[in-house]
This record gives sequence, C-alpha cells and structure tokens, in this order.
Amino acid sequence: MEQAPSFNEYIYRAIIDNWNSDALTDYQGATLQYHDVARKIEKLHILFENCDVKKGDKVAICGRNSSHWAVAFLATLTYGAVAVPILHEFNAEQIHNIVNHSEAKLLFVGDYVVKTIDADAMPHLEGIINLPDFSLHTSRSEKLTYAREHLNYMFGTKYPRAFRAEHVKYHHDEPDEMALINYTSGTTGFSKGAMLPYRALWGNLDFCMKRLPVKANDTMLSILPMAHMYGLAIEFIYGFCRGCHLFFLTRLPSPAIIADAFATVRPAIVIAVPLIVEKIIRKRVFPKIQTNGMRLLLQMPVVSKKVKEKICEQVYQAFGGRAYEIIVGGAALSREVEQFLVSIGFPITVGYGATECAPLISYSDYKDFVPASCGTAVDHMEVRIDSSDQQNIPGEILARGTNVMLGYYKNPEATAAAIDSEGWYHTGDLGTMSADGHIFIRGRIKNMLLGPSGQNIYPEEIEDVLNSMPMVSESIVVQRQNQLVALVHPDTDELVNFTTDELHDIMEQNRQQLNERLPAYSHIAAIELRDEEFAKTPKKSIKRYLYN
Repeated sequence: MEQAPSFNEYIYRAIIDNWNSDALTDYQGATLQYHDVARKIEKLHILFENCDVKKGDKVAICGRNSSHWAVAFLATLTYGAVAVPILHEFNAEQIHNIVNHSEAKLLFVGDYVVKTIDADAMPHLEGIINLPDFSLHTSRSEKLTYAREHLNYMFGTKYPRAFRAEHVKYHHDEPDEMALINYTSGTTGFSKGAMLPYRALWGNLDFCMKRLPVKANDTMLSILPMAHMYGLAIEFIYGFCRGCHLFFLTRLPSPAIIADAFATVRPAIVIAVPLIVEKIIRKRVFPKIQTNGMRLLLQMPVVSKKVKEKICEQVYQAFGGRAYEIIVGGAALSREVEQFLVSIGFPITVGYGATECAPLISYSDYKDFVPASCGTAVDHMEVRIDSSDQQNIPGEILARGTNVMLGYYKNPEATAAAIDSEGWYHTGDLGTMSADGHIFIRGRIKNMLLGPSGQNIYPEEIEDVLNSMPMVSESIVVQRQNQLVALVHPDTDELVNFTTDELHDIMEQNRQQLNERLPAYSHIAAIELRDEEFAKTPKKSIKRYLYN
C-alpha cells in the first residue's frame, strides 16, 4: 500500500493560504473566515490540553450540520484525538450506545440533540459541550469546568499580541493512525464502528483534489449530514481543504429550503443523494414535459434538440446554475430520472462507496459517465467482482487500497468477515464490471431473493421500474410464501384527485404492466398500499428489515 502524506497538513495549508477568505457560513446566519476557524480550533485545543484530553482519546460530535460542528471536528483531528461523528437522526439510545461503545471522553451536542439525551446514561463522559456556543452542558471534571470558565483568559495569556498565522501548529498524523470512528446506520441491529485511518481520509481528499474542478473561494452547499462519510468527505473536508466557502443547512433540509439555498449559494458542484435529485425532477420538471404538446415537440428531431437544451437549462438553474456537475451517491438513482437527465445532456454522474472506505470506491466524471453505472475505481483503489465472469455474471464487489478502514472498533469477528487475508473489503453489494472498468450494481446480497426454481431476483431492479409508474412515490418488494408482493406508498400530492377504488385500480394496472416487463419468476402477485412513508436510513435508503 502506498505511503500517504500528512492529512492534517492539508487542513493547515487551507487555513494559512486562505487566512482572510470566507470559510464557513450557517445558511442565513453568521460567517467564519479561515482565520476565525483557526482561532476557534486553537481555543478548543487549549480546552483539550487543560482537561487532560490525550492524543488518541475519543471526542464525539452529534448535531445538525453547522460551522461549529465543523470546527469541533477539525479541532479534534488537528489535536490528534479521534473524532466520533454521530448522526443527529439517531435516537437517544443509539447515541448513548455509540458514546459508550467508543469510550468517548467528551461529547459535543447540538441544540436539537441535547433535549433528547441523558447524561446519566453515558457515565464515562467527562463533559458534554454545547455546539452553538461551546458552553458546558455537563462537566464531571473540575479541570474541564475551570478550563472552560477561564478559556478566554488562557487564550489571551498564550497569545498576548493576537493569534496569527505563524502560531498555527497541528498534530502530524501517520498514515495508519486512527482519525475517526464512523458508526454505520445500523439497520440490522447495533451499528458497527468503522475505524478510519488518516490515509483513508487522505486517499479520498487527494482523489477529489485531482479530479474535481473546484477552486478556492468557490461556494459549496452542505446538505448531507456531516456525520455520514459521503457528506463529511466530499462536501466538507474536500471543500474546506480546497479553500471554498461552505454553507451549512442548519435546519431540516425540506425541498423548499434546499431549492432556496441552491438559488442563493449557487454551488460550484452539487453532492446529493438520489432523493434530492428525484424530488426536484419529479415535482418541478416532469409535470411540465409530460403534456401531450411537449411530447409532440420532443418527437420532432429539429425542434427536439432546442427543447431539450431549454429543459436542461431550467433543470440546471434548479441546482443554482453554476455547478460543474451533480454527483449522486449513497443509494441508487432512479433509472427513469437518470435516463431523462442523460437524454437532455445534463451533467449528472453517479459514484459508489461505503463508510468502510471513507467512502469512495468508484466515480466517473459526467463526461465519462455510462448510464446505469457508478463509475470506475477511484485513485488509490482497485475493484474486482467475485465472479467467474465479471462482465456477465453478478458477484460480490470487492475493494482494496488506501481508502479501506482498519477494521471495526472492538469487533474482530466483524472485521474478519469484512476484510479478507489479502486486504479485500467485501462490500456486500452484487455487481458486474465492463471491460473498461465501469461498475454496475445489481443490489445487496442480503436483499437478493430466490425464485421458485432458484433464480436470483434483485428487488431493487423491480422497484426501480415500479417507482416510475403512476401514483407510486416509493416501494419495496418482499417475498411471502414464495410469492413477491410490492409494498407501495402512493404519491400523496395526487391522492386528492382519486377515490380509494380508483387508486386500487391504478395499482392493479401498474402491477399488470410491471409483470409484462419482468420474467415470470419475478412477477408481482399483489400490491399493498401503505399510508406512511417507509422508514429510512440517514442516506435515505429504506430500512428493509422493518418490512420483511
């Protein structure tokens, strides 16, 4: 494995080279410049030093995306402690479990999370610190209490003539030194903590620095939770180390808020999960182009080109009008939406990764994007398919290289199951690979169903077709007594236009049309309607285990 340089050096260089530039903004709130970030990092370092936080100690961070979340994370790594990002969507019990399991010494919490947790359930914590103002919520250490009460005095004493760029000094990390423990969404029980070394963070960052054409002072919008590796690595770490001005959506990112933020921030690149892209396309674009008149225009070759250019420009403006490309990851993008975007020449691409790879495994620039694929192996990584014919017979996707984790924290059995003796990480995903290296995902191994004669059925492929049919908002396919049943949450915006009987008739038509497109062993026996949206993981994929 190649030797990675210091990751913290990138953070240092970003701060020094962009000292007086805007760095972090809470959307519609305050802005910190790079020197402000350095100053706050230094104050937290003084706090850590004076309450006996040692290098290698764990510091947990749980809250909605914000400038102070970013500062706490940067301060932890540049001090040499181990960051433990926790998704703020987790319930109190999950947060308590992760804090306790990781042996965190301190916990930074947002104002939403602090109302749900119980300090007594985390007895080993020395303190809980409020993210909005870095005040103490709970202290079990006299040193911590004293240090926080006298922090400004300590800072002023250490830097009596002001804190300047030459005072910035950060922990020099080693490639295999643990940087953070990132806990998976835990959809099948207690989540596992992926131990990610500095080399994995560097591998992702180095790839982005080389392949993504973003410049210092460009704007980026942070929508995805930073406690999830996709948002943390690409939206935040890459953007910050590039010297960009990052905007954080500090509130629940509703479609209206996201649309407003895109128009205001006009990001240089958009990092998104499929749900965001699909909602914008299905709600804002499809209703305009699926009229009889528009369909007629799109069938006329000369007119069609002009119409598609106009549609593409409108879609482009919906994402701010300045993005080099939209990178989709975290889950599969609807084939219908993908085909539409490709047909109008929109700069869309799909990447693939895993928490255990911090997260990048594959990606292609939109100019090299092959529909239905998720790119080719990124720099510093190699990928193969565990199959006798990787172009035609699906097999497990295996990845090896700089980005791969050290293992799961305090879980050698799970580590041995995930990483084999040759260093290959077993993703649990099924896929094929073209001759030129493009990866095509078929679904999760654990989701695969067996047909009546042992045929492999990939429910994700059926769901992708069903989700494009009338009145279907989202769906999952389950197996009951050797029959396939589709659970469907209907489009609630359209429900008012139909009676219950009409809705059932539409679903029966959908079922028949769906079965016409499927082999006999994949036919859907029934469609069951569900009033509520399906429960989802933070990356917005359905928690299937709840419905099987």
